[in-house]
Amino acid sequence: MLNSIQSPMENKSYNWKFASVGGEVRVKITSGEDIAHLGELDKKMWTVLSSPVHGLEFDQKFLDLLDTNKDGKIRTEEVIAAGKYVTDVIKNKDLVLNGDSSLPLSEFNEESEEGKKLHDSAVQILKNLKLEKDSIALEDTEDNTKIFAESKFNGDGIITPASADEEALKELITTISETIGKSADRSGADGVTAENIEAFYTACTDFKAWKDAAEEGKKDIFPFGDDTEAALAAVDALKDKVADYFMRCKLIAFDESAAETLDMSIEKLGQISAEDLSKKEAEIASYPLARPSKEGVLPLVKGLNPAWKAAVGVFKGLVAPEKDTLSEEEWNAIVGKFAAFSAWKDAKKGAEVEGLGLEAVEKVLKENKKDALLALVEKDKELEPEALAIEAVGNFLRLFKNIKQYLDNYVNFTAFYDPDQKAVFQAGRLYIDQRSTDLCIRVEDMGKHAGIAGLSGMYILYCACSSKDLGKSMNIAAVLTKGKVDDLRVGKNAVFYDRNGNAWDATVTQIVENPISLSQAFWAPYRKAARWISDKIDKAAADKEAKGEGTLSKITEGATTAPAAGAEAATKAAPFDIGKLAGISIAVAAVSGVLVAILAVLKSLSWWQWIVLIIALMLIISLPSVFIAWRKIRKRDLGPMLNANGWAINASSLVNNKFGKTLTSVVKYPKLTAVDPEARKRAHRRKAIIWILILAILACLGYCGWKNYEKTGNPFKCKVAEEPVEEVVEEAATEAEAPAIEEVAAAAEEAPAEAPAE
Repeated sequence: MLNSIQSPMENKSYNWKFASVGGEVRVKITSGEDIAHLGELDKKMWTVLSSPVHGLEFDQKFLDLLDTNKDGKIRTEEVIAAGKYVTDVIKNKDLVLNGDSSLPLSEFNEESEEGKKLHDSAVQILKNLKLEKDSIALEDTEDNTKIFAESKFNGDGIITPASADEEALKELITTISETIGKSADRSGADGVTAENIEAFYTACTDFKAWKDAAEEGKKDIFPFGDDTEAALAAVDALKDKVADYFMRCKLIAFDESAAETLDMSIEKLGQISAEDLSKKEAEIASYPLARPSKEGVLPLVKGLNPAWKAAVGVFKGLVAPEKDTLSEEEWNAIVGKFAAFSAWKDAKKGAEVEGLGLEAVEKVLKENKKDALLALVEKDKELEPEALAIEAVGNFLRLFKNIKQYLDNYVNFTAFYDPDQKAVFQAGRLYIDQRSTDLCIRVEDMGKHAGIAGLSGMYILYCACSSKDLGKSMNIAAVLTKGKVDDLRVGKNAVFYDRNGNAWDATVTQIVENPISLSQAFWAPYRKAARWISDKIDKAAADKEAKGEGTLSKITEGATTAPAAGAEAATKAAPFDIGKLAGISIAVAAVSGVLVAILAVLKSLSWWQWIVLIIALMLIISLPSVFIAWRKIRKRDLGPMLNANGWAINASSLVNNKFGKTLTSVVKYPKLTAVDPEARKRAHRRKAIIWILILAILACLGYCGWKNYEKTGNPFKCKVAEEPVEEVVEEAATEAEAPAIEEVAAAAEEAPAEAPAE
């Protein structure tokens, strides 16, 4: 049987083969012997140390089989145990590499005890199914109903009517399943267990004893004969209302002045008198049962609240037909008569078989076929080892079919890096913004997952998905590795297709931003600058609009100007600060000088130097962004995303630029030839204009080069200025500073003297 191996000793004597997978050196699984010797592989060489049982795109029954301790994790020890079990019970270990769901009977290793059991059980299955073939398939083991259809006993401890030969036992098994409960037999039929049989006979015994107790104390238990239960119901219906009535009477006897307050309110009746009183029965029922008085006598015929008259009539007919009134003592005496009946009802047992009737229960107890039924159960249990062996064949074939594929997702990540396979964590394909991505992973807690997954260096879209057809919802993390991201935002809708082809409505709820490509990183600073300028323009326009609306609002509301004193103070000129003006003027002059100097230098550049300068500036701006993106892209690692999902990843799982492009597909449209003649003419005109512009630019460049050649003898060199650049710059700076100094002097002459301090 499949058992977990606890802490196997790692032995490096086995000759393992290795290969580069996803940028990492990983062990190769190329033979059945490799799988048989997994226990000797150093755990530090495993790509995965544990994975979750649920949330994977794999045969769930297979995953449950691997999880032998049922802790929700599949660990290396459990994988080793599964691999050793499968390879030990077959002759040709390499057959496990094929992923077949069937195995020839001759391939079972009958020299091993477990292999012999599986072989014999496989033969029994084929015999039960009446199949004449020399191989056993997984689908042959799936339908227990067919396997055990003609078997009276199948080792599950459940007997069905078919398990008994005697007609009376067949009927009794059916009766037990209908009264006590039923269990599904391996054959699919309804049956009963030993516990059901014991519970049935216990219920019969208790029910008869309960009925016998009633017969013995009949006079005390049934004070009103066969009408006792109905009489008790009539009393219970009035109990609270009668208690309320007698309490009102006691209060009136204590203080007669309270009679009007405790009686039915005339004001309440007046409030509803104009309405349809037949629809006010619930409100009328809240009034006293009858008009209370100090005598404390309850009328049973006249003077009753009409909402309670019917209930009182039922009570009178069953309990007190000769009475027209009742005192509190008489009422309490009547209630006391039901004490024994209530105690007997509370002690009721065996209600499960009450529907059979006392006579049928007594017959069951008299015939007492309990031992015969239990004997059938024991006989069924004797075949439990054989039945478990039959079940083990199905478990083995499931492991035999899936173990190699699972190892490709566990020992190494071959399934992920192989373009012809899908990894067990890839949930499906997301379509969004004219692209699709195949790297989509199910997640439980998106917020918690994003905190760790951000370390992967990948651009991740978190989407909430829902399917009306399936009536389910889930969350996914989708990785984009190609295309633009300008139009991606939270709230954007998309469509997700799971591995079974089911469509889910997807909405982006969170984005973890990381570089996707070097070209995107190159233009990112300019996009940010353009976005910043656009935001500033929008904000300025919004502020202007708000200011204009505020001004208009004040005008329309007749807003007044500030008080005259305030206006006079506002218009009063501040003292002239010549020092501040001088500082500002000098700063402006310095900046102007620098700008003039820069312009002077730029003026001396030739056309090709301008091109080099522009390219250099672009590189200076973009290279840091490109460098950072290059480092992140080359280190993109799937590990943090899986770790955030409960995996224990033991090695890097890089998603470099080349491999990443295979995970995301961007739309590519074919070049279309316009059918419309006018559209074709417009296309030709556009092409002609583009070529004219290109030729014009080339002609201008050629002309400039020719002129430079005539003047300097070099088409790429401008005519050197007669004055050195340094002199031009110095002269420009002096010319820029002179007006500023003159302006400061003029301002100083015109400035009024400062007022003396008070």
